[in-house]
Amino acid sequence: MENKRGHVLAVPYPAQGHITPIRQFCKRLISKGLKTTLTLTTFIFNSIKPDPSGPVSIATISDGYDDHGFDPSGSIHDYLQNFKTFGSKTIADIIRKHQTSDNPITCIVYDAFMPWALDVAREFGLAAAPFFTQSCAVNYVYYLSYINQGISKLPIKDLPFLEFQDLPSFLSVYGSYPAYFEMVLQQFTNFEKADFVLVNTFQELELHEKELLSKVCPVLTIGPTIPSMYLDQRIKSDTDYDLNLFDSKDTAFCTTWLNTKPQGSVVYVAFGSIAKLNNVQMEELALAVSNFSFLWVVRDSEEAKLPSGFLETLDKDKCLVLKWSPQLDVLSNKAIGCFLTHCGWNSTMEALTFGVPMVAMPQWTDQPMDAKYIQDVWKAGVRVKIDNESGIAKREEIESSIREVMEGEKSKEMKENAKKWRDLAVKSLSEGGSTDVNIDTFVTTVQNK
Repeated sequence: MENKRGHVLAVPYPAQGHITPIRQFCKRLISKGLKTTLTLTTFIFNSIKPDPSGPVSIATISDGYDDHGFDPSGSIHDYLQNFKTFGSKTIADIIRKHQTSDNPITCIVYDAFMPWALDVAREFGLAAAPFFTQSCAVNYVYYLSYINQGISKLPIKDLPFLEFQDLPSFLSVYGSYPAYFEMVLQQFTNFEKADFVLVNTFQELELHEKELLSKVCPVLTIGPTIPSMYLDQRIKSDTDYDLNLFDSKDTAFCTTWLNTKPQGSVVYVAFGSIAKLNNVQMEELALAVSNFSFLWVVRDSEEAKLPSGFLETLDKDKCLVLKWSPQLDVLSNKAIGCFLTHCGWNSTMEALTFGVPMVAMPQWTDQPMDAKYIQDVWKAGVRVKIDNESGIAKREEIESSIREVMEGEKSKEMKENAKKWRDLAVKSLSEGGSTDVNIDTFVTTVQNK
C-alpha cells in the first residue's frame, strides 16, 4: 500500500486492558496506510521487553515511576498528577523528535483517563482524539454524572430501564474509591473539544447510546478491537494481541486440553486482571463450578482464597485451573458453552464477538451496567443475583445461572442472540461496515492535518 502522510501517536493508560485495545486500533490504522507509534511507560517497556519488529512502533514515556512502577497500594491521585507532569514532557519530546522526520506526528490518540494529552496535542497544532475503553452507555451515564454532579434520581430520561443496582459502582455505592471516580469523571473535562471521540464498541451494538453521546461530542465507534483474523480477516498479520503484561506459558496446554472436550460443554471462568473476590465468594464460586466441566483462571494473588484442598481434589480431565489463559483462543474454541465473567468491557466485547453467551458476575466500576446490558438489552446471558444479607452470590444461584445459560429454557435464544452480535461485529469491520467507514473518516482527517 502507498505510504500516505499521517502519523498517529497512541498513548494508552498503562494497564493491560487499556494498552491492548489502543494497540489493536493502531494495527487497523496501519492497514489503512497510516504510520503509528505506541507509547509504553519506561517501567512497562523494561519489564516486558516488547519485540521491536512488531507491527506497531514503540516509544517510551515516563509516568514518574520509571524504576519501580506504581505500587497499587499507593495514592492514585499522586500517580495521576505525576503522570500528567512527566507524561506531558516526554510526549512533547517524542513529538519534537519526529518534527524533522519524513513522518512527523499529526495526531495524538490518548486514553480518555488522560485528558491533559489534548493540551499537548494543541500545543503542537496536532489533531487529537480521546480513546474510551468503556461502552457508549457507560460513558453517557458518567457524562451525566459529570455535568450534574452525580445521578440524583432515577429513571434516567434517555435510559429509563436502568435501575439503581445497574449503575456503575461509583454511583450506586457513592463515595467508594473516590480517586478512581475522580479519574473517571475527569475524562469529560474537555472531550467535546477533541477532533473525534473514539469508543471501543460498534454502532449496531449501541445504536441508541451512540446517538445520545453524539449529541455532546463527535463520536466514532471503532470497535471491536479484536484481532482481524478472528473476525473480518482483512489483516492477515493480525492474529493475536501480541503484547501481554502477564505470563502466557500455559497457552498451548490450555488449547490442547479444550480440544479434547465436547462442543459447548465447558464453563469458562475468568475475572480479568484486576477484580478481587473475597474468600467467602471464592468458596461459593468454587463449589458452584465444581458441578460442571470448567476452565477457571485464578491469578496468583487469588489462589490462596480457594477452599482448602480444592485444587488437589479436582478431576483433571474434567476441570482445569490456570493462572492465565489465552482468552481469545479459549472463547473461540468450540468446547466453550458459556463464559462466567466479571463483565469488564474488553471481556464483554470478546464474548459478544465470539458469540459466547455469558453468566454475568459484575464486581465494580462499569461492570454492573455491562451486566444489565448483557441480560436485558443484548439478551446474551444472565446476571447472577446477589444475596441481600451477605452481599455475595451464593453457590446455588451461580449454579442455576450457569444451567440456565447452558441448557435452560432460554438457552437457545441466548446463544442465537450471541451469534447475532458476532455476525454484526464482523459486518461492522468488513469493507463498508460502520466501523470500517468510521476508521476511514478518522484516517482522512489525520492525513489532511
